[in-house]
Amino acid sequence: MRKIWGMLFLFISYTCFGQDTFTAVVKNETTGLVMPSVHILNLTQVIGTITDQKGGFEIQAQTNDTLYFSYLGYKPLKIAVTNDMIKFGNAEFNMTELAFALEEIIVRPYQLTGYLDIDVRNAPINTARRYSISGLPNRGYEAGDRNPGAISKAFGAIFNPADLLNNLFGKNPNQMRKLKKMREDDEIKNLLASKFDRQVLMQLLGLSRLDIDEILRNCNYSDVFMKEANDLQILEAISKCYEEYRVLNL
Repeated sequence: MRKIWGMLFLFISYTCFGQDTFTAVVKNETTGLVMPSVHILNLTQVIGTITDQKGGFEIQAQTNDTLYFSYLGYKPLKIAVTNDMIKFGNAEFNMTELAFALEEIIVRPYQLTGYLDIDVRNAPINTARRYSISGLPNRGYEAGDRNPGAISKAFGAIFNPADLLNNLFGKNPNQMRKLKKMREDDEIKNLLASKFDRQVLMQLLGLSRLDIDEILRNCNYSDVFMKEANDLQILEAISKCYEEYRVLNL
């Protein structure tokens, strides 16, 4: 009986130790003013929170967990949690506002004249090829022209688009568990619904923008969807694609 109580005590102690609550404040680096509504993600544990009106927040974190701060118009901030942060609390983080500059728009390479008949001849042509297969419910599959194997790649994507997903996520089996946790956390979902740049997805999944685009292409999502969908829609698309073809391959 004593052994059971001893093991239970150790389990409770370990659980409490592993669930430290980390508190901090987020401020504007230039003005020193607190920043409400900043999204903070624990990339390690895949949980999220948001700062209150006083710029404060609390989130579960352990030493060496990675926190990711995101706010529209500000440079993302990535911080590794230290023992001192957890021990003393009330840490302060500063976010830097991004400077946007309008770039000059040059139309000279296309030699536009304003006359439709002439400009149509000078307009650039998309050389990517699109293939359709009779009997398949799709208007076509874009193979592109990036490499000589583009055609075979397109056909491979049609019949087994989960291969690329398996290759990417197979490097780290925890990635699929991360996908599930991301879809269950309301704060993460709210953040992704407001994002269109894939930056948060890249951080959470540990994938590059090219990897994400390649997954969507191999799952036969249209270019329009890839350009216009928010990050939450992209997350759902990746999850749905993987789950459907994983079932087919069982």
